[in-house]
Amino acid sequence: MVRACGLLTRHNQPVALKNISVVVSIREFVAGVSATLHYKNEENVALEVFFVFPMDEDSAVHTFEALVDGKKIVAELQDKTTAYASYEDAISQGYQAYLLEEDKCSRDVFCCNVGNLQPGSEVALTLRYVQELPLEADGALRYVLPAILNPRYHLSESPEDSCLDLKAPIVPLKDLPYTLTMMANISSQHGIDRVQSNCPLSPMEYLEDAKTSAQVSLAEGHKFDRDVELLIYYSAVHSPSVAVETGMPEKKPDSLMGDPGVMVSFYPDIPEVETAVTGGQFVFLMDRSGSMQTPMSKENRSQLRIDAAKETLILLLKSLPLGCYFNIYGFGSSFEAFFPHSVKYTQQTMEEAVERVKVLCADLGGTEILTPLREIFKDIRGHPLQLFVFTDGEVADTFSVIKEVKFNRTKHRCFSFGIGEGASTSLIKSIARVSGGTSEFIRGKDRMQSKALRSLKRSLQSVVEDISLSWNLPPDLTANMLSPEQTVIFRGQRLIFYAQLTGTMPPEEAEGEVCLKYTLQGKTMEQKVTFSLQPKYDSNFTIHRLAAKSLIQTKDLGFRETLGRERKDVLNISLESGVMSTFTAFVAINKELSQPVQGPLVHREIPRAVLPQVKSKYPAFHRPMLDASCLSSNPPVLCQRDSLALSPKIMASCAAKKCPQKSLNFGSIHQKKKIGSSTSETILQNDSKEDSIVQLIFLQNANGSWTLNERLASILGMKLEDIKAAHPDERVDSSVWATVLAVIWLHTNGMDRECEWDLLERKARAWIRSHAGCTTHKVVKAANTFLKSSVDPAIFTF
Repeated sequence: MVRACGLLTRHNQPVALKNISVVVSIREFVAGVSATLHYKNEENVALEVFFVFPMDEDSAVHTFEALVDGKKIVAELQDKTTAYASYEDAISQGYQAYLLEEDKCSRDVFCCNVGNLQPGSEVALTLRYVQELPLEADGALRYVLPAILNPRYHLSESPEDSCLDLKAPIVPLKDLPYTLTMMANISSQHGIDRVQSNCPLSPMEYLEDAKTSAQVSLAEGHKFDRDVELLIYYSAVHSPSVAVETGMPEKKPDSLMGDPGVMVSFYPDIPEVETAVTGGQFVFLMDRSGSMQTPMSKENRSQLRIDAAKETLILLLKSLPLGCYFNIYGFGSSFEAFFPHSVKYTQQTMEEAVERVKVLCADLGGTEILTPLREIFKDIRGHPLQLFVFTDGEVADTFSVIKEVKFNRTKHRCFSFGIGEGASTSLIKSIARVSGGTSEFIRGKDRMQSKALRSLKRSLQSVVEDISLSWNLPPDLTANMLSPEQTVIFRGQRLIFYAQLTGTMPPEEAEGEVCLKYTLQGKTMEQKVTFSLQPKYDSNFTIHRLAAKSLIQTKDLGFRETLGRERKDVLNISLESGVMSTFTAFVAINKELSQPVQGPLVHREIPRAVLPQVKSKYPAFHRPMLDASCLSSNPPVLCQRDSLALSPKIMASCAAKKCPQKSLNFGSIHQKKKIGSSTSETILQNDSKEDSIVQLIFLQNANGSWTLNERLASILGMKLEDIKAAHPDERVDSSVWATVLAVIWLHTNGMDRECEWDLLERKARAWIRSHAGCTTHKVVKAANTFLKSSVDPAIFTF
């Protein structure tokens, strides 16, 4: 018996991929990445090796090359059909061939083929790409090296034609036979404050005394159990800037790559205005596939995704404005809606929705999002639709979904959220981009709740109108915009524009000016920046390639969906710029073999890791949660106002149907029967300050007020009779007193979560002003004294 040698899969097959090494160069808010895949054939037969891997969909891949026996072979970007033919023809003749392609169904999945890898031979394949880095709410720039590629579910109506159809073996993390190394070089004229990561890093090393450049590396032993994230904090990031890059000398003038390229970044100062929004339609589309039952992060005792989703939905429900319309959909292999149509937001409909959220389960199978999206777009009620999509993004044919969202872009805006490691960046970013919304990714220790509420604030923001970009340039020089027209600006958002300078370039000392102008609440606002017109040389032609990627994303809706002129434009832009697209692929052929390979090739797919289960943060002895199927034939009967208990009719119905019992994990909410109570009323028990905040929010009414009762007293840590005795004025309704106490308690105990309760607290303050009138100051003073707080009474006056 011949024993297999080298690194093996569980099926005792050697694995040709040995190591992935990545070098990241981050300059300001752009990253240039070089990733090298090291292969070695330790078998005694020639191999054809396939490796499917994820990449951020904003990555502009521009170079692919092979290093074989010290010789570099640079791949050529070709029409995908031509590249396939070149590759197949080469391996059929026994030559080594290498192919890199973007998946036909998703822009964030790539496949690398190595054909005719001879026994004992080694090859290093390097791909290079550039990408913009997104700006986080706290000012950090986020770079993500995707390491997790989750399974993707095919839409039932779509043919299977994807790199993900390869039956790559799955192995435990400890058995994954290849390793990852990463080094990042960071530079910024503003100075580098710090770098954080979700993975162990070597200590950051400053390369200059001014702290304008630094280097950091991934610690040894990374095993592809999470995406690698870097959060880079500069001393200043909100300064507008303009960079001019020289064109390629070999390209003709007046061409995309031949003329100088310009990258403009603005940070519009959109003030936070408390607008009295009373209309609109809000629809929340929540992933309920089986993968939502996994923890939010790899940290031990992390909250389950479905539990974080339920807590988030209740926060959103409590924060909606009165008079709007809303609905909640859950989707998996099938979908369910809370209401047949969007309903008006009232105390009754809000309570009914909260009741149903509490029994949601991750029980709907796969991840088929297209059908519920079409149903939602049929039910637009004549109000502006704000659509919130939460998913782990495990959909194979993302382009069909993107096309549907884009087709309905004049009717809605989509705010999308990618949950957990491996969420599809192609799906999450694209559906937001084509509809004028924003996208968020929730990874590691990120809180779904805070990111969702930030997007809700954006959806309620005053409309920014008449957005325009104007240029002041020397005569005979023109700026032609390459970026799509900007139709929306959100508070805290960075705007990036690309343009092409055509005409006669002026002397070195010449300057230009660009001005961003927009209208907010009838007031015209503008921001200007002056810049040098002297272009700088960059060997990667970063600005040109990012501009090309931006153009490709605008026109490329997928291999099957992009037709006619758009398809031709994408192909031409891709071939001219060297940036890969759905319709192009890199191919390299090594014909300098001492002897072409003879005989059939043995196929090998590089294995992917299966992630281990992580214990949830919350133990299973919390109160039972009922299977959502109980609600399909028995809609929830509302409990007494503010109660977190499930209604007795639901409990009885589910008991009769013998529904499975599951634990309600969100918020760590315990319930126990009140001693001596004949009504079995439940009391919320404080588990921690954090949980008390969640419990307090659950008790808020739709109009923003709180009701004075035992449950509120329990959260405040007071006796109900003491609260009533401290009531400052009998003319003031008890709900006013209760609401002021709740707001002051939030400001005293929950400021670290202010971003999550800010909107519902605004609603409470508005309600107080309309019901307390001239007694507001007196009630606030009494509440501060009673709770031993020192909250500024001025917050209640505006």
